[in-house]
Amino acid sequence: MVVLKIGGNVINNPATLHEALDYFAGLIEPAVLVHGGGRRASQVITAMGHEPVLIDGRRVTDRATLEVVTMVYAGLLNTDIVAQLQARGCNAIGLSGADGNAVQATKRPVGTIDYGFAGDVTAVNAALLDALLRLGMQPVLCPITHDHHGQLLNTNADTIATETAAALAQQGHSVRLQYCFELPGVLKDIHDPSSVIPRLTPEQYAALREEGTIAGGMLPKLDNAFRAVYAGAKEVVIGGLAELRQGGGTRCVQG
Repeated sequence: MVVLKIGGNVINNPATLHEALDYFAGLIEPAVLVHGGGRRASQVITAMGHEPVLIDGRRVTDRATLEVVTMVYAGLLNTDIVAQLQARGCNAIGLSGADGNAVQATKRPVGTIDYGFAGDVTAVNAALLDALLRLGMQPVLCPITHDHHGQLLNTNADTIATETAAALAQQGHSVRLQYCFELPGVLKDIHDPSSVIPRLTPEQYAALREEGTIAGGMLPKLDNAFRAVYAGAKEVVIGGLAELRQGGGTRCVQG
């Protein structure tokens, strides 16, 4: 089984998005697609007169921002991706976390940073995803979750992909988790696309993070990658579409 996560930079580039959807539609394994769209959301937030706020790659979500990201993620982007997959003969079904109780979360507690209506995943409904896959449908999850008390929450899409892979692995599936984004993998030098780290352990990650080589939006991506590894995912790979096709990118391993 494959869980494929595509990010906002992939979604914002029509040619890259089309290639990613071709890849997903062509998978022979049962597959779940998880998408972000943070850059598009930031564009809409700015156009509406608000200032997007992100800390270490995670969005601070006030009430106005929550309304915008819900419209962008669960409305515009999710529906468009599903329609494009249908055009490729892939019987996709779009889901927010509230649909079929697909993904439950709790509002992140206020610590040194108040992330507002950000959600931390508490449960993924693997039984629902299994049932849809058995019916020949490919679930497409957007990064809007719910707390089971009527409150929608904005949740990091990498986290949703990780928790989805973990939940399916715990159901006994052999899960391959792939993070598809605009770079060929995790880079030692962000300005040098040939500096891909082919294999990354938790110890290496901690050292590179401490020295500042890995920073920003890559931090939550790698945190989630290693969470999936420890939760039982068979394989976790970060890279561009070409790398995912060819077996390249960065493989996150326990050690």
